[in-house]
Amino acid sequence: MSQRLQIDTGTGELLAEIRDQVAVITLNRPEVRNALSSRLSGALGKLIKRCDEDSQIRAILITGAGAAFCAGGDVNGMNQSSAAAELTFDQRVSDLQFNQRAVWGALVGARKPTVAAIPGAAAGAGLALALACDIRVAAQSAILITAYARVGLSGDCGIAWLLTRLVGFSRARELMFLSERVDARRAESLGLINQSVPDAELQERAFALAATLARGPTFAFSCMKSNLDHALNAEFLESMDFEAESLIRTELSLDHKEGVRAFAEKRNPVFHGR
Repeated sequence: MSQRLQIDTGTGELLAEIRDQVAVITLNRPEVRNALSSRLSGALGKLIKRCDEDSQIRAILITGAGAAFCAGGDVNGMNQSSAAAELTFDQRVSDLQFNQRAVWGALVGARKPTVAAIPGAAAGAGLALALACDIRVAAQSAILITAYARVGLSGDCGIAWLLTRLVGFSRARELMFLSERVDARRAESLGLINQSVPDAELQERAFALAATLARGPTFAFSCMKSNLDHALNAEFLESMDFEAESLIRTELSLDHKEGVRAFAEKRNPVFHGR
């Protein structure tokens, strides 16, 4: 049985543990479908950064407690917030930009493999949180929805960037404008998720995937992520040149040497992420 090391997140709204070198992060506000409070968002941003910097952690898994992944921003909290109304337009923009970078920016920028396990609804900023992960596994009963149009908002947390790159120009507009509920089957066909699994198997399957990634060549994974990120806005030759630098870095790594030895010895490699 694998050892579990609890991580103190500073709030009961966010749970975390390390198991088999996987940081399992659980949004823990099931009574409001894990909607993002300022306390939860603040703790999550710090935890993502901490996990990405911790050499004992080699993969990150994000999920939600109960029957939802994350319902996005707390709409009731928006109505009750009087402090925000006292800020100037520029101050409100600056605060939002800072908070977005602290969570979604940190997650996209993380160089370790990230997996989202989606047990139920992922809406608005919660959908963006799932899309910001490298790989998404959803329960067959899960529902994904952009949701912004339903409350007269334009979108945040990188949703436009993420959707456009995952599903393309036209589908991204359809999903944003119509704000329709997308079930797991359609989400998989659109490319919003990588796979759907029976509800009862979600957490086990998603963790098994994250654990497999944690045992992999995580230094090479970090370079792969940089290659793929760079390729989004680069010309072919520029992208290929960038890949050449990454390849030489990984060629000089201990993981590459171990991989070559394991291949010659006809055994599974034991990677250490360096």
